[in-house]
Amino acid sequence: MAKKGNRIQVIMECTEHKESGKPGTSRYITTKNKKNTPERMELKKYNPILKKVTVHKEIK
Repeated sequence: MAKKGNRIQVIMECTEHKESGKPGTSRYITTKNKKNTPERMELKKYNPILKKVTVHKEIK
């Protein structure tokens, strides 16, 4: 029987990409424990379009 957990999938989107004016988006899918981190996450991830590491924020 599968466990019913607190882990949910979240989508991370680049914050610097919108200001750059380049087409496309940089998004990552990850999981988080909603009990331990109820606020939105921020992670530094690689953006292949801008070719550098940028801040990605959780979107809903």
